[in-house]
Amino acid sequence: MDNNNNSVKVAVIQAAPVIMDKKATIAKALDLMKKAAEKGAKIILFPEAFIPAYPRGLSFGTVIGSRDPRGRKDFFRYFDNSVSVPGDTTEILGKAARQYGVHLVMGIIEREGGTLYCTILYFGPDGRLLGKHRKLKPTGSERIVWGEGDGSTLTVIDTPYGKMGGLICWENYMPLARTAIYGKGTVIYLAPTADSREEWQSTVRHIALEGRCFVLSCNQYVSKDMYPKDLEFYSDLESQPDHMCPGGSAIIDPLGKYVVEPVYNREEILIADLDLTLIPQSRFDFDVMGHYARPDVLQLIVNESKKDSLISVD
Repeated sequence: MDNNNNSVKVAVIQAAPVIMDKKATIAKALDLMKKAAEKGAKIILFPEAFIPAYPRGLSFGTVIGSRDPRGRKDFFRYFDNSVSVPGDTTEILGKAARQYGVHLVMGIIEREGGTLYCTILYFGPDGRLLGKHRKLKPTGSERIVWGEGDGSTLTVIDTPYGKMGGLICWENYMPLARTAIYGKGTVIYLAPTADSREEWQSTVRHIALEGRCFVLSCNQYVSKDMYPKDLEFYSDLESQPDHMCPGGSAIIDPLGKYVVEPVYNREEILIADLDLTLIPQSRFDFDVMGHYARPDVLQLIVNESKKDSLISVD
């Protein structure tokens, strides 16, 4: 952290995409970025799977042991609106980050080959794509549509405000994954999510206390009427509540206190000035990777090599 940067203004974007429509969702994201930048934000965080959607409530025609062929059409729609990295979408997002001079963190569904990944992208204020993180373990039925990331994208980036990194949704229940992020010196911890339960608040407050870091928890607000009616399995949504994802985005300080309390049942841009001097203050009595660690007893080994299905040997 640059000693001249003792604070930073951040924006957490609680909003819905235009579901299954990449082009329209990008346009909405650019408008939200503009509004956040006009409020002075230097770091802007979007939710998990913002482009083109977190497919909450959809089955893609699957039950254990069989798949309805119509579900392949819904999957193709999802796949067709996903994001290649790098590609046209990353060019557009990088240009906007440069225009507004912000660090942008965007939740996307990434397409590589025939596989989709739940990914967050990190852009610098110069517009460069600084890195990405792929979700290590999709949760439950997410595994139907998303592949697994590997250790090569346990990304933490340098900023003028300190190191910034994080994990996606229930990855944050993986204590060793959290430790890997803490171990890289993270002071601004990002937790884009699809979890709006009250219990999630306990999770992100614990992370703030454990890592002695600021936590930006970012969720979508989605109502049932936002879904396109022409999905093959739109009927899956009949049993869903009107507020399918009520939100719960929040910002927490390094002692587990809310800087911005959870927001529910609406779209909103959460803005906060983070007092970065609270990081060393909070670590006075607890530094999980420093004076409170016991590497003589406990050490973590992290495999950060890229996982490839084909290895060519001469």
